[in-house]
Amino acid sequence: LMKEIIDDFCEEANSLFNLLENSLNILEENPSITKELEKFGQIIDRIMGAAKSIGAKEIATFCELGKIIGYKSSQIKDIPLIEVVVAILFDSVDLLRKMTEALQAGSDISMQKLNTKAFVTRLNWLSEKFKDIERSSCAIAGDKNGSQNSMEELMKSLGL
Repeated sequence: LMKEIIDDFCEEANSLFNLLENSLNILEENPSITKELEKFGQIIDRIMGAAKSIGAKEIATFCELGKIIGYKSSQIKDIPLIEVVVAILFDSVDLLRKMTEALQAGSDISMQKLNTKAFVTRLNWLSEKFKDIERSSCAIAGDKNGSQNSMEELMKSLGL
């Protein structure tokens, strides 16, 4: 039964990964369409919920990280930064696909097993960037989910 639940999850996740990549492709063409980042956040949120419900904690946590990045970056107008975000999110989806494949194959999906060093460096950089933006503008002051702390906490919990 568990195998079936996992297979269903993986199948749904894979179709949602395609939607995530569609949004990113649109953004790659035109980084000013930031509503695609919001859409990215909403879609990855669905994967996160499903991952939590089957106990795939690392996938859920990683999705949460992607969600925060999507929502935070949907508020910025800095096109070069959005281009970097899009590249990072493409990598995220790629890692999520690998984690999902590993889950389906029943193998270890820990982030340590995936080669994430360069990726983590970029996440840290991005996290700092978001902090700078939040300090310099109170525009995101209404950030209800206090997501900065969580970006670092999520990375820690993934052992990154």
